[in-house]
Amino acid sequence: MSRIAGGRSLVASKTTFDALAVDSGEESGEEDTVVVSSAESSAQQELRPSKSAIKKAQKIARTEKRQQQKALAKAQRGHTPETTAESSDVPSSPLVATSNVLEDIIPPSPVSHIVKPLPTLPPPVVDSLKNNASVNAVVATAAPALTPKNLPPAEPVISIVTPPKPPLTTDARKSVPELEEKQHARLPVEAHPAPGVALSQDSEKAKKRQSFITRTLWTFIMIGGFIGLLLLGHAYMILLVMLCQTLVYREVTALFSLKSTKPESYDVEDMGGKDPWSKTLNWYFFAVTNYFLYGESIIYYFKHVVFADAQLLPFATNHRMISFILYTIGFMGFVMSLKKGYLKQQFGLFCWVHMSLLLIVVSSHFIVNNILEGLIWFWVPASLVICNDVFAYVWGITFGRTPLIKLSPKKTVEGFVGAIWSTLFFGVVWGTYFMRFDYMICPVHDLGVSAWNPTRCTPNPVFVWNEWEIWKPVAVFLSTLFGRTVSTISYAPYQYHLLLLSFFASLVAPFGGFFASGFKRAFNIKDFGHSIPGHGGMTDRMDCQFLMGVFTYVYYSSLIREHHVTVGGVLQTIVSGLTLDQQLELIADLKRYLGTQGVRVP
Repeated sequence: MSRIAGGRSLVASKTTFDALAVDSGEESGEEDTVVVSSAESSAQQELRPSKSAIKKAQKIARTEKRQQQKALAKAQRGHTPETTAESSDVPSSPLVATSNVLEDIIPPSPVSHIVKPLPTLPPPVVDSLKNNASVNAVVATAAPALTPKNLPPAEPVISIVTPPKPPLTTDARKSVPELEEKQHARLPVEAHPAPGVALSQDSEKAKKRQSFITRTLWTFIMIGGFIGLLLLGHAYMILLVMLCQTLVYREVTALFSLKSTKPESYDVEDMGGKDPWSKTLNWYFFAVTNYFLYGESIIYYFKHVVFADAQLLPFATNHRMISFILYTIGFMGFVMSLKKGYLKQQFGLFCWVHMSLLLIVVSSHFIVNNILEGLIWFWVPASLVICNDVFAYVWGITFGRTPLIKLSPKKTVEGFVGAIWSTLFFGVVWGTYFMRFDYMICPVHDLGVSAWNPTRCTPNPVFVWNEWEIWKPVAVFLSTLFGRTVSTISYAPYQYHLLLLSFFASLVAPFGGFFASGFKRAFNIKDFGHSIPGHGGMTDRMDCQFLMGVFTYVYYSSLIREHHVTVGGVLQTIVSGLTLDQQLELIADLKRYLGTQGVRVP
């Protein structure tokens, strides 16, 4: 019952398959168990293979296993597609293949477990091993193909149960990584980057080169335009400041919008696709603030013009009342624009707009006042900020090692300290040169004046040169050293003020830039805008200038400005403080006084 047509036994020795699937190089003489489904299988003839046949079978199995491991390693790395294709044809285990064939042909049935000693290999198997046949050939010989026609209907079914493979020994575990390392060592090393990587690197270099060229070009354009407007006169410099403040205000307020903001509740009014915080209100408050601040400057510096013109007189005398009425109209418009579901955001934007007006428009107003007091009070402080920025960069890339502040990772302590000393030296030399020109130091009286028009004024005492007498022993030493008499040193008080301005520009003004850096990090943006190609937005260039301009105005008005009685001031007092009869009486008294002085008044 245990044989099929042809007289060949259906029971295959498990030792045959284990010999073909040896995982390690160790030889084993242990016997495996074979489960059969018939009691008559005990009458089978026992065939015991020779030791040489077992060794040859194990050697062939190890060779096949190594080839499979090499092919698998190559396929995993993806370096040799041909090898991968070939290795895919090799089955992972001949035992599994043979077992699957038997299970597909013969339906399963209950089996009885009988432990049998290891049978010997059949002659065809031994011959195949001697002739170095492949694993598939051996398996085919050991288990020939069966067909349903050859199966007796009442024969008991034989099922081969494959026991689990023994675990890998220490030597076997070590052999696998060693094979992988050897295979990896044979792989060719790429001497050049892939074409895609090289193309990406070239594109990145070209982009950086183009950015550097654009930044340098626009740097010279800004410097040339700045100097050109400086020579054209005070009016053009005021227009430049107003243009800068407008761009900065637009960039800052553009960061806030309610179009993409989720409502606070489900009870929301329909916006009709429009921003409930209209841009019109932003620019309305901007215009009203400029009207008030610049109106104050015009009235203060051009009293002799404003109060002498009958058409401008009503606006000059009621300027503050008009400004307050305009602001009230904007406030009412804001209240009427409130929408349900967006109240918190709208009030937040209302506060933000007012803070922007305070930091931007008010600072610009002080900078304009510096221009009207004399171009030197605008030109030199602005140059000091630019100089400090340049020297901080130069010293930083040369000696910078210690980070200065987390908000600006590229700023270093070495660059910061080096820029302070460089700016102090530059400020004294730069300011001393420009204080020689009346066009730079004279307060404005006519907005039509330019660098090509003659300008005369009584200079402020800080621009007047003084002599400091040297101590006698030092004077004698210096006279002997230079071969001429040296007893005094010339100086101007403005040079002391330059030291203080330079110190502020190097120590405090950079924190305006740090403030802007923190602001950009809060909104996760690199630049405020793209107003200046290669430099970002106008805010990125004016962050330190606002703080420096405010300090210069406060410093000048508190310590340097001279408070004299002027014609404009007297005229303002007469027009705003005297009635028409009192004004006529003043004119008569003034004519009488001038007549006694020998001055004929028509």
